[in-house]
Amino acid sequence: MPYSHIKVETDGPIASLTFNRPQVLNAFDNETMDECRAALHSCAADDAVRVVLVRGEGRAFSAGFDMKAAAERDMSTVDHVRRQMERQFDFIMAFWDCPKPTIALVHGFCMAGAFEVALACDITIAAEGTRFGEPEVRFGTGIVAMLLPWAVLPKHAKEMLLTGNDKMDAARAHAIGIVNHVVPQNELVPFGRRMALDIAAAAGPSVFFTKRAMNRTYEIMGIREALRASLDIDVILNATPSAEKAEFGRIRKEQGLKAALAWRDSRFSDGS
Repeated sequence: MPYSHIKVETDGPIASLTFNRPQVLNAFDNETMDECRAALHSCAADDAVRVVLVRGEGRAFSAGFDMKAAAERDMSTVDHVRRQMERQFDFIMAFWDCPKPTIALVHGFCMAGAFEVALACDITIAAEGTRFGEPEVRFGTGIVAMLLPWAVLPKHAKEMLLTGNDKMDAARAHAIGIVNHVVPQNELVPFGRRMALDIAAAAGPSVFFTKRAMNRTYEIMGIREALRASLDIDVILNATPSAEKAEFGRIRKEQGLKAALAWRDSRFSDGS
């Protein structure tokens, strides 16, 4: 099918899914999310595809969910909030649930919802200079897919999520287990392709059932129920007013997103 917000290319056993909204740092609007889910479904059904590389066009992997689109969306009722949060959750988990291995190749910015996408992928490779973050608490919202506590030790997860740190560098992300490898920017795609080809060279049924077994292990441990419970809390949080959320929204409406982000960051020790 034709896509307008992503690019999908295949080269032998490797499919590349590229977020293609570079003018907004590949922020995820509803159309992007729907196209990604359709593309992953198509890759899953294509016997020739053995691995999916997930990338971002331009300066960033992705800045996360599109805040401009969010400001224009009707979120006046809990039902509206729930439908949108579930759409975002299903988008993120599509990378986890894809029966073909998914490898995130991240560069530039990997923020918020995009950070959760990278966590949902089976393997994450980062370019040097990549900046990671989950800044949701800084402007009164919450985590859509609470995957971080399943990927790192709880104290690392709590520090990142409770401070809203969005300046974590690739070296720190590697040290605490968020990414598998850190490579120079010009090596990101070649390194990812080599890993994808190694996976593709393995026995197809073995790869398929090994991924299924590992995912099933986490599901037996309760990951699916825990993520759903966190999503329920996130719905309540996003439907609950706060002074910080209101002020961020006011500045964004009157002065633009850049000014709102500057106000947000000025309130914290790592801001300016």
